[in-house]
Amino acid sequence: MAKLTKNRKKVKEEVEDRPFQLEEAIPLVKKIRFAKFDESIDMALRLGVNPKYADQMVRGSVVLPHGTGKTKKIVVIASGEKVKEAEEAGADVVGGEELVKKISEGWLEFDMVVATPDMMRSLGRLGKLLGPRGLMPSPKTGTVTFDVSKAIAEIKAGKVEFRVDKGGIVHATIGKASFEDDQLKENAQTLIQAVIKAKPPASKGKYLKGITISTTMGPGVKLDLLALEKGLKGA
Repeated sequence: MAKLTKNRKKVKEEVEDRPFQLEEAIPLVKKIRFAKFDESIDMALRLGVNPKYADQMVRGSVVLPHGTGKTKKIVVIASGEKVKEAEEAGADVVGGEELVKKISEGWLEFDMVVATPDMMRSLGRLGKLLGPRGLMPSPKTGTVTFDVSKAIAEIKAGKVEFRVDKGGIVHATIGKASFEDDQLKENAQTLIQAVIKAKPPASKGKYLKGITISTTMGPGVKLDLLALEKGLKGA
């Protein structure tokens, strides 16, 4: 068994072995962090789905009311007049076939990809490269669209994409440790509601099975699902 560091031992002593209400968990994870940089606040939602079946895949996107605190480098793959529209909307890199080729050769210095529908045939061959990294554009997340200006604006405003992993867990960032508690609470509730809304019809039984909140380097704090679900209904 790995030996606990002094910091982690101290943290473990401060976290009670019980589920916490969201209002308690947010200040707690901020208090027990020990990294010297402005860590992200992350959520992990354990779902009652089996992702190996296509009809139980959970994927979507949501614009957090207070953003994530991160500046994302946006790539737009388009043609014709949409190239100029993307540039004017603030995309970091814009291109067509030549950009697809550049990415296929290993260039991956970006955080989000937006593509127009007419370019998806060319982009298809990048599926094995972009897919595992969560970068492949999709109509479900609004990143395959002719309205590139809107897509770029949403990403800059704090749009978060989420996708269930092989273990049935959705991981997402809801802000920074420097955010106000109320801002993180609103972002968390918005994300949870979006994941609930994305519940696939094929999912049977309990859908939301557990939620943990943590900083990038800190330990996870479990949320009280009953209290959380009541709060969401009353919101």
